[in-house]
Amino acid sequence: MEFSSEVLTLEVDGHVATLWLDRPEARNAMGSALWRDLPRAAAAVSSDSSIRVLILAAKGPHFTVGLDLKEFGGGFASGAPSATSPAAASAASYRAVRTMQDSVTAIANLAVPVIAVVHGYCIGGGIDLISACDIRLCANDAQFSVRETKVAIVADLGTLQRLPRIVSAGHVAELAFTGKDFDASRAAAIGLVNWVHGESGDEVMQSAIQLAHEIAANSPLAVQGTKAVLAANDGRTVDEGLEFVARWNVMYLSSNDLREAVTAFVEKRPPVFTGD
Repeated sequence: MEFSSEVLTLEVDGHVATLWLDRPEARNAMGSALWRDLPRAAAAVSSDSSIRVLILAAKGPHFTVGLDLKEFGGGFASGAPSATSPAAASAASYRAVRTMQDSVTAIANLAVPVIAVVHGYCIGGGIDLISACDIRLCANDAQFSVRETKVAIVADLGTLQRLPRIVSAGHVAELAFTGKDFDASRAAAIGLVNWVHGESGDEVMQSAIQLAHEIAANSPLAVQGTKAVLAANDGRTVDEGLEFVARWNVMYLSSNDLREAVTAFVEKRPPVFTGD
């Protein structure tokens, strides 16, 4: 697996990979390099069959302050400067937004579980990004904001689509309408994060690593199948979801991992899963 980026760092330790937002000098502001490289990082993770869990974390004092407004400036309002007409400018802006949306969706579409680890600021596009993850943990110092209304735009990278599947509609509406900051305790109370641990990124990162290894110890076929079935429930009735999981298990119940699970139970030892 080869991956390099000026704003992201990808590390692999056994079956657990960590993707770091690595632009601490800019408080991990999200610019064009991130939108270009995030799908490349996701592809690198997908290409490595040894990776069973991905942790998404950030270097420096903050997870991210959101969109790099210094880079984008007034681009959203003015469209492409070289456009020959207002319509062409609008088309260029549309393509730019879709590119950023696809970048975040690349994380959501990963077959392996993704754990977001938040400390410090997680603002605007940061909410888009962690909403695309399966599990979210944070430190006590975390500060969140669906900030877009405060800068006169509508959140358009996935927050308004994914966040209502995580927290209740009333909380989403309040946070999105006001753009207010909210702390780790509120994030936990509304279910945005699974739990709050420690005063710093280092402390919550240790919890995330422990959780990641706990997941990675299970059959990767079963874990990834569970993620796929959970995703397939969207837009389906219960009966349709049951049909989907029945067909899924018909394909995978003959795995070596299942035989290993049964053998390990009989032999009274922990199973060692290979993903076969």
